[in-house]
Amino acid sequence: MQRAGRHGRQPPEGGPMENGVGQEPGTPEPPGPAAPQAPRARPRLVFHTQLAHGSPTGRIEGFTNVKELYAKIAEVFDISPTEILFCTLNTHKVDMQKLLGGQIGLEDFIFAHVRGETKEVEVTKTEDALGLTITDNGAGYAFIKRIKEGSIINRLQTVCVGDSIEAINDHTIVGCRHYEVARMLRELPRAQPFTLRLVQPKKAFDMIGQRTRTGKSPGEGRMASGKETLRLRTKGPAVLEEGPSPSEEEAARRVDDLLESYMGIRDSELASTMVEAAKGSLSVAQLAQGLDSVVGEFAFPQEFVAEVWAAVCHPKGDKE
Repeated sequence: MQRAGRHGRQPPEGGPMENGVGQEPGTPEPPGPAAPQAPRARPRLVFHTQLAHGSPTGRIEGFTNVKELYAKIAEVFDISPTEILFCTLNTHKVDMQKLLGGQIGLEDFIFAHVRGETKEVEVTKTEDALGLTITDNGAGYAFIKRIKEGSIINRLQTVCVGDSIEAINDHTIVGCRHYEVARMLRELPRAQPFTLRLVQPKKAFDMIGQRTRTGKSPGEGRMASGKETLRLRTKGPAVLEEGPSPSEEEAARRVDDLLESYMGIRDSELASTMVEAAKGSLSVAQLAQGLDSVVGEFAFPQEFVAEVWAAVCHPKGDKE
């Protein structure tokens, strides 16, 4: 037979306990100091990487911007960071839709494309536009992201998407941003031949003259979670944040298209930055001021800023 407790009955099963002693339901607990909360542990972000033309898989971590990322990849594979032309996510192919920009999904696999053969090509500018879209890797190399069909460059079989532009008429442009290179090419006089020195990315044997689909490289076709991405910044530390919404991604694509049509460049990170600025602006004039403070070196014309405003803030009206 069980003995009764202090109040003549046993504490109910599952009732509140204090130091192992039964406590009447409803009786307030004596106040005490709140237990200190453990600081939230910062996640350890580790990414897997390979050289696009073939290599063992490496692991990298602890970078905050693109230059540091390239340095980490170079350290893993014992090469110089200047050997890396650009990186793609989840594919070893020269796929300009999978370029690494300012954001990396936590499940993304990074493929580094390194310097291959150097080639020179002579071009005669018979039209104002060459048909090139330029981007850069954020670490000193500008390269060709798109070639327009039927354009001057499209007729030159030796010039390919992914080729890095190393020099124009023996004038090195290494270290120049993509918009500076696009401006140089636009300002070249018509009917006067000029020379481009290009560096193509190194190719694996299965990527040369490939006609049929081969087996995927590790990580190819792998989909990012879409929930969290590592945002790389040119200034300050990298930030772990939620991925952009579908509407934000669509707005960034529209702005990227505008960058190509106005300036001959594509830059997904710049487009995302401009979308953020437009979302916080109440007018075209305010957007112009915001862009000038963030990316003033571009000196965007007023009509371009108005197009960006319409693309981000009034996308339906812009389509009509």
